[in-house]
Amino acid sequence: MTIDLTALGWDADRASDVRRRTDRRPGRVTRVDRGVCTVLGVDGPVRATLGGAVLAAAAHDLTCLPCAGDWVLLATWPDGNVTVEAVLPRRTALIRRTAGKDASGQVLAANLTAAAVVEPVHPEPDIGRIERLLALAHESGARPLVVLTKADLAPDPAALARQIAAVAPGVPVLPVSAERGDGLDPLRAEVAPGRTLGLLGPSGAGKSSLVNALAGAVMMPTQAIRRVDGKGRHTTTWRALVPVPGGGAVLDTPGVRAVGLLDGSAGLDRAFADIAALATGCRYADCGHDGEPACAVREALESGELTARRWESWRRLQREVTYETRRRDVRLAAERRGGWRGARRRAGRSARPPAAGDF
Repeated sequence: MTIDLTALGWDADRASDVRRRTDRRPGRVTRVDRGVCTVLGVDGPVRATLGGAVLAAAAHDLTCLPCAGDWVLLATWPDGNVTVEAVLPRRTALIRRTAGKDASGQVLAANLTAAAVVEPVHPEPDIGRIERLLALAHESGARPLVVLTKADLAPDPAALARQIAAVAPGVPVLPVSAERGDGLDPLRAEVAPGRTLGLLGPSGAGKSSLVNALAGAVMMPTQAIRRVDGKGRHTTTWRALVPVPGGGAVLDTPGVRAVGLLDGSAGLDRAFADIAALATGCRYADCGHDGEPACAVREALESGELTARRWESWRRLQREVTYETRRRDVRLAAERRGGWRGARRRAGRSARPPAAGDF
């Protein structure tokens, strides 16, 4: 079995990173289970444990651990064991805040060319969740999309897409039905050779059905919609990169209960580009939009150009990012002084952050 790694995104720039490591071979991580990686190499899939250099790096920063979508270097030892010896630099990374007190992050997926926020139209889309996940997608460096699934259950999918587009400035909004095959052509373009589409959304949103539709085969388990509330059941419990026939890949993520933003101020500004644009019209560059004279944001709120719901969503996420940035800075400063325990105590004394949006 021979695998064409270029179809999965391997290119000359990545090859140049490993020319001096002739004793190592490249591969792409498709799945990680309790520290054991399934890696797709030129000779097919292999199971690999973590090498010493990777474990040492992860001891200082958990984001150094390999995740689905990563390109890695493998070593095969005389006893037949295979280890991951290095994680190659990521071009994009989808990172959420962990639930712990150390202001750290967890990489959900790596090396995506496009990150799709997947939201079901039935019973109705959760606008706040879309905004939160779009901030995460923008921050990743991948091209963000919004995919409205189960569009066959909406009376007017096009009208719903226009409504969602109002809270997703500059982002394509695609209503699709995996069951009927409607609206999938724009997504197929995102899994062309060398490209990887990541799917991010709640349990039951139809991500696994999308993977199967794009792959043209049943690659991920799915379950029917519950009759009681119209919601899908949770099926995927791991992140998995699925190669698509003809080249490219799609990466399905499990429906996590909450996604906390880490310190993605740039992603937040892009997700709320309409508010950022309004703020440039304020008289003062440091306007807090809270009673200052000639505040363009307050004027937009009063005129109805900016809705109170969207403004409150931005403020909530802004507070969260500000809090996490402050916690991160405290931790990094303490690490530089060799006082990690002191950093954790100081972080614990800080005010509690706003809660992440529940899924």
